[in-house]
Amino acid sequence: MEVALYIAAIIVSIALIIIILFQVKGSGLGDLLGGAGDGGISRTRRGLEKTLYHITIGLSFVFLLIAILSAYYAG
Repeated sequence: MEVALYIAAIIVSIALIIIILFQVKGSGLGDLLGGAGDGGISRTRRGLEKTLYHITIGLSFVFLLIAILSAYYAG
């Protein structure tokens, strides 16, 4: 069971890294720290960007769940 959880954690983490890298669109350091790089006008997510955002949230939840299960079965 532990080996299967480790393999699942590796697969989910690689998928999470790829999805996060797809979301980066040349945002500067100011955007990274919470600054508004476009003059203070907020923009809503649409289409593929919104889908990638929801997939990222889902994958991060799955990764957290796998990490908790791995800690439970290891101890």
